[in-house]
Amino acid sequence: MNTLLRDLKISINEGIYLKDPQSTDLGRRIIQHSIELIDEIGFEDFTFRKLGNRIKSNESSLYRYFENKHKLLVYLTSWYWGWKEYQLVFTTNSISDPKNKLIKAIEVLSEVVKEDNKFEHINEVSLNNIIINDSAKSFLTKNVDKENKEGYFQTYKRLVNRLREMILEVNPKYPYPSSLASNIIDGSIHQHFIITHFKSLHEYEEYKKPSDFFVDMVDKILN
Repeated sequence: MNTLLRDLKISINEGIYLKDPQSTDLGRRIIQHSIELIDEIGFEDFTFRKLGNRIKSNESSLYRYFENKHKLLVYLTSWYWGWKEYQLVFTTNSISDPKNKLIKAIEVLSEVVKEDNKFEHINEVSLNNIIINDSAKSFLTKNVDKENKEGYFQTYKRLVNRLREMILEVNPKYPYPSSLASNIIDGSIHQHFIITHFKSLHEYEEYKKPSDFFVDMVDKILN
């Protein structure tokens, strides 16, 4: 089983990249070190020149994989949502009770991220920091509608739809399942941002976590 899981590949829309970074050693190094560098200095200060210096590669070689750093960020966020989708499906697959399945899904989506050794070139903890601090920059652009039509955000949308279906299994008559699903996913990111940066704006203590809030909220809404 572990061998099979190590062979798992998160599929990303081919329009996001020029050359699949998962197909070469350099491409995997680009992904690995871009995650580390963006986590260290932030997306605004990140450049391909700085990344090239870090991995001892010409800046031009990076542009063979990604047209610009925006496309790289879209790739990283897409990979993250694909990884979360894999976790969601794998963790809830054997749960038959709809309510318990939804609770587990919420826990998966809002838990503190731990490093997953199935993907050696990805530090999921650092990537999660990028999602918390910078993921909105992947779609808050003038080109969002064009990129949406081209399928750049299909992985995220697919994850929302999976959670939507779980919500409807609990309460088929609930009128806003997509809105609730996207708010759980996006809200969990925001709550982790609040925990890190605005400590006076939350009630989480050592024995409480964001999933407790979302489970409580969803239980009240759907019942």
